[in-house]
Amino acid sequence: MNPLVVLGLGWTVLAGGFSAVALGRLLRRRRPVEPTRVPVLLLRPVDEPTARELENLSRPIDYAGPLEHVVLSPREPRLPEGVRWLRSDPSTPNRKVGHVLFALETLPREGRVVLVVDADVAVTGALVEGLASPVAAGAALSTAVPTPVGEAGLADRAVAGLLRRTHHSFRALHVMSAGAKSVCGKALGLSERAMEELAGLADHIGEDLELSKRLHARGLDVELCEVPAVVPLASGTWSAALARFTRWMQVLESHRPGLYPTVPLLFTPTWPLLVLGALMGSLWLAMAVGGLLCVRTLLSWRLTVLSTPLPLGEGRGEGIGPPVHHVALDWLLGEALLLSAFLHSLVHPPRVTWRGRTYALHTGGRMSPVWTELSGGRG
Repeated sequence: MNPLVVLGLGWTVLAGGFSAVALGRLLRRRRPVEPTRVPVLLLRPVDEPTARELENLSRPIDYAGPLEHVVLSPREPRLPEGVRWLRSDPSTPNRKVGHVLFALETLPREGRVVLVVDADVAVTGALVEGLASPVAAGAALSTAVPTPVGEAGLADRAVAGLLRRTHHSFRALHVMSAGAKSVCGKALGLSERAMEELAGLADHIGEDLELSKRLHARGLDVELCEVPAVVPLASGTWSAALARFTRWMQVLESHRPGLYPTVPLLFTPTWPLLVLGALMGSLWLAMAVGGLLCVRTLLSWRLTVLSTPLPLGEGRGEGIGPPVHHVALDWLLGEALLLSAFLHSLVHPPRVTWRGRTYALHTGGRMSPVWTELSGGRG
C-alpha cells in the first residue's frame, strides 16, 4: 500500500476518533443554570464603539437582580438612561485589561459578582444570570461561548461556521480540554482570585488563555455558561476574517506552542484529506474520508443545536438572530478559514495589529508596542 495512503488512513482515523469523542461528550445531559439574583457589576470595555456595538450597549437587560451596567472608554458614547459611563484611557499594552483594572480600582464591588463582556456581544438577562451563577457558587471563572448570528455573505458564514459548528467552537474546545480550559474573553465572570491574577496580565495579548492557565495551575475551576454570548455580525470580508484568525493562531503559538501543531492535525484535517484522497485514488482512503465527513457533519449539527438562540424567554440568547439555514456544510467553510489562517501564521512575522495598534509577540503571550515613524514614536 502506498505510504501516503497509509499516512492518510492514520490521519483520518485519528481525526475521526477525536470528533467522535467530542460528539459523545456533547451529547451528555447539560446542567441547568442555577437561578440567581446576586448583585452584578457588568463592565463593558471598548475604545471606539461601532454603530453595532452602540446598539448592543443600549440593549435593555432583563436581569432579576441588582445590576450596574458600566461602559469603559476614553470618550463618552451615546448611551441610554441607566447605563453608566466611566472614562478610562489605559496605557497598558492590553487596553482591555487596562480598562477592567481601572474599573476594579475605581468602582465598589463588595458583595457583587463582576462580569466583563465585550461591546460586540448582545447581553441579555439570561447571559448575566448564566455567567454570575457559577461565580456566586464558588467557581473561579465563568465563560460563555461566542456565538455569531446574522451571517450573510460567504466570509460571515465561514466565521459563524468556525465558531459555532467546528471543533473550534468554544463549547467543543471546553469538553475536549485535557488541562487548562479553553476560554474566550468575550464574556467572563470573575471571582476575587481571577481578578488578582488578571492584574498581572496587562502585557498579555491572550489574557483569557493565560488567566485560565494560571487558575488551572492553582487547581481552580473554570465553568462554561450554558447561555451563549450572542454576537450579531456586521457584513465582513474574507481578508478581515483571515487577519482575525491569523492573529488567533499567532496568539496560540505564543501562549501554548504545544497545541499549535494540533490545528492541522485535529481541527482542520478535512480539506487536506479530501485532496489527498482525490490524488491517491484509493477506495479505502475514500471510504475513511467519507466516514470523517459523516462524523464531523453530525458534530456540526449537534453544535448548531446547542448554539442556536431559543425563542424569547426560553433561555439561550433570548430570541436574538434569525433561524439557522443551510448549515450542513458551513463547517467546511469554517475549517477552510482556520486552515488558511494557520498557513498564513506560519509565514507571518511575530507581530499583530490589535485594536488599532501593532505589537511584537514574545514567549508566553506577552506583547510590546511596536513604535514606528509613522505613528510618531513614543511621543
